[in-house]
Amino acid sequence: MHIEPTYEAGAAFFGDPPEGPIVMLNLLRYREVADYSAHPDLAPQSPISGRDAYRIYAAHTHPMLSAAGGEVLFTGSSMPFLIGPADETWDAVLLVRHPSAEVFLSFAQNEEYLAGVGHRTAALADSRLLPIVEGE
Repeated sequence: MHIEPTYEAGAAFFGDPPEGPIVMLNLLRYREVADYSAHPDLAPQSPISGRDAYRIYAAHTHPMLSAAGGEVLFTGSSMPFLIGPADETWDAVLLVRHPSAEVFLSFAQNEEYLAGVGHRTAALADSRLLPIVEGE
């Protein structure tokens, strides 16, 4: 299960950040029922699906993402891999562009953003976040 970056991954990425815009490839696997045990203060009155918890997270995040100059380029439902492990499945794929790694870091440390990140934690059974830069 991978929900948050490890210290080592964060240090490697932000220790030598890429120049210019960065696109984050998000692969998401939702919980059947959102797990708010780590953030009971954010829990809705009745149980909801992981997908619905992620929608709450996205609605909370979008204004701050836009204010930081970021944008969602693509969101879609994932299908099985044509090339890749047959037993690795994802529910959703997102591509999110940030003006720079520094802007992404500032956005990710924004206290208003962090106040709602528990919805993401409750929503996800597993995830991947792959930074992408233009060029080869």
